[in-house]
Amino acid sequence: MNNPNVNQITVEVAYALPHEQLIIPIRMNEGSTAEDAVRQSGILDKFPEINLNENKLGIFGKLTKNDALLRHLDRVEIYRALIADPKSVRKQRAADGKVMKKGGGDLQADD
Repeated sequence: MNNPNVNQITVEVAYALPHEQLIIPIRMNEGSTAEDAVRQSGILDKFPEINLNENKLGIFGKLTKNDALLRHLDRVEIYRALIADPKSVRKQRAADGKVMKKGGGDLQADD
């Protein structure tokens, strides 16, 4: 709830899926937390798969705790779980590239 005796700040709450991104600007009381912003934004109603005990939060791309205090014009980002470990994916791509170079790829010699 907004208290008229407390300074107000404007923040954004952002969430993205592969096919949809949503950024919700909200006004809230100074001294509010990242979790307060997520709850106040209403984004949990639109995306019920978001679980604040599991999904990590960030402010402008940097991981933060749910109880981190917000500043005017912060953007709270809700992160989805990774489906693959980025290091493993890079290693696999590098290994695939080495096989392609040695084997010459899919090209066949003309007979």
